Amino acid sequence: MSLFDDLAGLSAAEEFFAFLDIPFDPAVVRVARLHILRRMGQYLRGSEFEGLSEAEVRELCRSHLRQAYEDFVKSSPIEERIFKVHKEAIAPKPEPAKAFVPLAALTVVVDAK
Repeated sequence: MSLFDDLAGLSAAEEFFAFLDIPFDPAVVRVARLHILRRMGQYLRGSEFEGLSEAEVRELCRSHLRQAYEDFVKSSPIEERIFKVHKEAIAPKPEPAKAFVPLAALTVVVDAK
């Protein structure tokens, strides 16, 4: 079983920290667990693993988890804006469309009594 298979079998953020032997403050993880794991995933996607030994891959994973954790020790999930809902909350909103009725669309009804 590879390291990535082992990681895929983990579910709780605390399991990742324990498995990779990274110390953490439970209060930080309680608030930002999903954000930390998502950020770690972003870091991992940007890494090259080709030709690395299992020990080197493990150390790279440890480094990325530690870095992701530190991001949220120094900042908050809202400030980091990892998830789409947080990004959309600050996105500029488009101006609402103004109603327009061309004069040609207006008709006059004449009552012929």
